[in-house]
Amino acid sequence: MITRRRFLSGAAAASALGVLAGALPRLARASAPAELTVTTRSLDVAGRPATVFGITRPDGGQGLRAVAGQDFRVRLTNALDEPSLVHWHGLTPPWRQDGVPGVTQDPLPAGAGIDYGFPLARPGTNWMHSHLGLQEQGLLAAPLIVADPAEAGLDEQEVVLMLHDFSFRDPAEIMAGLRGGQGHGMAGMDHSAHGKPGSQGTAGMDHGGHDMGSMQPMPGKQHDMPGMAMPGGMAMDLNDVEYDAYLANDRTLADPEVVRVERGGRVRLRIINGAAATNFHIDLGPAEGTLVAVDGMPVAPVTGTRFPIAIAQRLDIRLTVPAGRALPVLALREGDRQRTGLVLAAPGAAVARIADLGEDKSAPLDLALEARLQAAEPLAARAVDRTIPVVLAGDMASYAWTLNGKVHGRDTPLAVRRGERVAIAMTNPSMMAHPMHLHGHHFQVVAIDGRPLSGARRDTVLVPPGKTVTVAFDADNPGRWAFHCHHLYHMESGMMTTVEYEGIG
Repeated sequence: MITRRRFLSGAAAASALGVLAGALPRLARASAPAELTVTTRSLDVAGRPATVFGITRPDGGQGLRAVAGQDFRVRLTNALDEPSLVHWHGLTPPWRQDGVPGVTQDPLPAGAGIDYGFPLARPGTNWMHSHLGLQEQGLLAAPLIVADPAEAGLDEQEVVLMLHDFSFRDPAEIMAGLRGGQGHGMAGMDHSAHGKPGSQGTAGMDHGGHDMGSMQPMPGKQHDMPGMAMPGGMAMDLNDVEYDAYLANDRTLADPEVVRVERGGRVRLRIINGAAATNFHIDLGPAEGTLVAVDGMPVAPVTGTRFPIAIAQRLDIRLTVPAGRALPVLALREGDRQRTGLVLAAPGAAVARIADLGEDKSAPLDLALEARLQAAEPLAARAVDRTIPVVLAGDMASYAWTLNGKVHGRDTPLAVRRGERVAIAMTNPSMMAHPMHLHGHHFQVVAIDGRPLSGARRDTVLVPPGKTVTVAFDADNPGRWAFHCHHLYHMESGMMTTVEYEGIG
């Protein structure tokens, strides 16, 4: 991991597109693009070999680090034997460089390459992942950190923590089980497809023209935990898929990453939930951390020991590791006992073994923290020009998920005009929470259940069952932009549409 003191000692590297580990190499604006390759790699998961996807640098490492104010210049090569493409989640590129097959670009054929180039306007903790079929479940994702040059002098150690949910099953098998009502409780079955990473799965599938209203419960899928009932008495459903492992930087708690922190122990955690279908709580144990940014956007500081992180969201947390102590940073699976994480260890600290099951089930994610967050850089005050209602629903029996009653491919795009202030009011009558993501923009949470607030600016917000969350954004990046639930199997089963600017061909 990059340490601030090492960064400062190599200040000549401070203006580079570089790597997540080690000193940053010099790479000026006029130099060759950074190289990223979509490929496969091998992991050991719970003592078993697994082949997964990766987005790798020439040195074999995962992820990319850039500096705000520079140009994002990347050469992406597809070394797979199938098409792929990468979306730059959290960045706001020209829409034709957003990496969404069927919306902004064609898939990149096997063996082909493509160049990207656009300005990096703002710093933040972001990530990159495939938007093609079910490839993201196969770990086709990596961190994408945009550093703030104004913070180059801070004496803190940067630690990136990326979370994944992992299955030895082929993702197409998982989807087939969900469509057959068998997704829940499938862990521990015959994992004969363990040699395969994620597949393209059901991209472009025919959803049969489903037009859905409110969600109908699936027998046997309700969880019987306190506090998990929706208004009206219907039980929430938290987790569609049972996984074989939960990973933190590709490792489980059987062999966690141990990050030795420098004397003084000041750390900036950049946490990315890259899971396909799992929300987490971040648990700092006895240590207090200060949340300073969500989804790469600064917020008024919030201090605590536990923070929720929905699928695709990011948290920047500053904390100090006590002298002589080892501090586990744990991600607790929502509604269950499974957990993963890494350990921050002060000089000389002993590291004890950590069980991968906690003593108690964690609670469902709610909007308590969301209601407290305040944007450090809120949208300018102005009236909303257009409000768009969106209902998040579907049919559990056939596992088709909808926006305003329609699956993607049969949906009605959300029309906007350049220069407008647009509000989207998302209401969730279903029994599952939906992490809703808008490409190409950062919105601000402006109301929860009709109660106004000056909330966080984000690109992904969780809408729990029975709740209405309203967000607003300025239509300042013309194009055709994906808007979808970031639960991979919900999106792939239809929960996606587009925000389209008038006049875009």
